[in-house]
Amino acid sequence: MVSFKSHSIKNGSCKERRYLLIVLLVSLLFLLRPYFLSISIKNEKRILVEGGKEFGVANTKLLTICHTLFYAACLTEAILKRAGFDALSAIGFILLLFSMAMLYWVIQLLDPIWTVKLMLVKNHRFVDHWLFQTVKHPNYFLNILPELVGLALLCHATYSFSLLFPLYAFILYRRIREENRLLQEVIIPNGKI
Repeated sequence: MVSFKSHSIKNGSCKERRYLLIVLLVSLLFLLRPYFLSISIKNEKRILVEGGKEFGVANTKLLTICHTLFYAACLTEAILKRAGFDALSAIGFILLLFSMAMLYWVIQLLDPIWTVKLMLVKNHRFVDHWLFQTVKHPNYFLNILPELVGLALLCHATYSFSLLFPLYAFILYRRIREENRLLQEVIIPNGKI
């Protein structure tokens, strides 16, 4: 009887550690955001000083709210379910690592002009890197979408994903449509870098 009880305590303790691992990983990812945001803010200030302009302000605010809400909802769902880290969580975490690596790469490629906002520098020109030729809008398709799917998988957040992903996708669609318009009307006519 004693060995059964201690085995049960060990299993409970293991499950608790797997649950806490999810909370820790989501918290670390959320804490990584200010680093990327600081790059954006630095670039935003410089772009405006140099005569650049912001577009789609209301849509950017909606994206920011939705992104924050998505993180909060997934984490809350993981806490309420007491979800434990497992194979599905591992796949989600790998997707999250991929998305952060892609974000870092896109920032490196666009560094002086990359922002979380939709901004154009004066005489903005198209960055003709093979990544942008191969994947249109890699920041959205290789960073944001894998990040959202990865977060939902990591947290086992099926309800959060089902409710918020369609809304996020619609707001992101509006952003991409606006960005495509600017590409065709402003950026591409200015030439390539």
